[in-house]
Amino acid sequence: MVLYLLLVGSKVGHITRLWVGANIRNLFKENVATFHYINKDGDVEMAKGLDIGTMNIICAEKEGEDVVFMQQRNAFMELESSDLTKTMLDTSKVLYVEEDDGISLLGEDAFRFATIFEKEAKRPMKRGIICSDEKNAIPMMKLIVERVLGTPKSQAEVLYISSPADPIDLDINVLYHRKTMEALAKKMKYDTHVIDEGLAVIYSELADYNFTGLGISVGAGLTNVTLAYLATPLMSFSIGKGGDWIDEQVSKTTGLPKEHVCATKEAESKLGTDVEFGSVKGALTVYYDALITYIIKNLDRKLSEIAPPKVSFPVAIAGGSSIPKGFFDLFEKKLKETKLRIDIPTMIRAKDPLYSVARGCLIAARTQEAAAGKRTTTATATTTQKKAHGKTTGKKK
Repeated sequence: MVLYLLLVGSKVGHITRLWVGANIRNLFKENVATFHYINKDGDVEMAKGLDIGTMNIICAEKEGEDVVFMQQRNAFMELESSDLTKTMLDTSKVLYVEEDDGISLLGEDAFRFATIFEKEAKRPMKRGIICSDEKNAIPMMKLIVERVLGTPKSQAEVLYISSPADPIDLDINVLYHRKTMEALAKKMKYDTHVIDEGLAVIYSELADYNFTGLGISVGAGLTNVTLAYLATPLMSFSIGKGGDWIDEQVSKTTGLPKEHVCATKEAESKLGTDVEFGSVKGALTVYYDALITYIIKNLDRKLSEIAPPKVSFPVAIAGGSSIPKGFFDLFEKKLKETKLRIDIPTMIRAKDPLYSVARGCLIAARTQEAAAGKRTTTATATTTQKKAHGKTTGKKK
């Protein structure tokens, strides 16, 4: 199998992403990044998965043997409106909406412009849920979700969306966020279901282990954890620290804007003792170490509250904030040093950490679709048998 390494162009209006895969082509559509595994048939299955994250909103769908990911930043930035500004944005193919009081850049373009001008992009979500302090949070998320998700390809197309579990260290409840996102998708005519983010990781990464194990999604707003046995959750929770917490701490330490810290983290971050302390990379190592310690400490505490079956539970690590080089090795080292109350035979790093949750949502949606198809087939067969039986009886009369 030949592997191709592709780097998408970094022009304004496009999303830069590094992707490794077999026979990959990249498509851009309306400023949304699309990653498509090439297939021969081109068939499109009627199911989708949607990861609604604090930093990124990602849709996954199947086309024959292949998976397509549509991605956009969950952010916006407000600018004053002028003819010159609109002309510049149109020329650069920047995604924006015009309102009475100005222009709002959406998605990746908002984040990119904020980095360039050293301003802070506005975020519709904070700590994994809708930001109550941002009045335009829901309208902006609606626009981004509609752009990423698109319209259903069939009536009542099955859609699974991710949602965080309730955090154990914050006084917040995810119910309003969960119901709002579910209602938004249903209004778009999708047959919508909700799945915990940690369980989505298990669906995505632990099929070879009968969907039994520990799924950990280290996101921007929260870190989600689910322990499952045969795809049935035994424990789900989240903690109020993730990539945003790291960005905030490093920003305070170095004096650099959070967007600059985040861009450095995503582009060239490498965790380890060989980095220069006092630098951004050094500060990232310090706070990533603290985050991992905090995750494992809370995991150990929650495991003490349940009595899981005496089976092995492999661990799958995913999430955009787990991407930096050295993260997985550091997590594995610290986990081995901790004597947890479950047997962990192996640790698995998601092949594509940023897209793992969306992929897990897609697998859940396809499972639901297949089950519905079987029920329909069974019902049709039963009806046909009854009709045939009726005709036979009639002939005997």
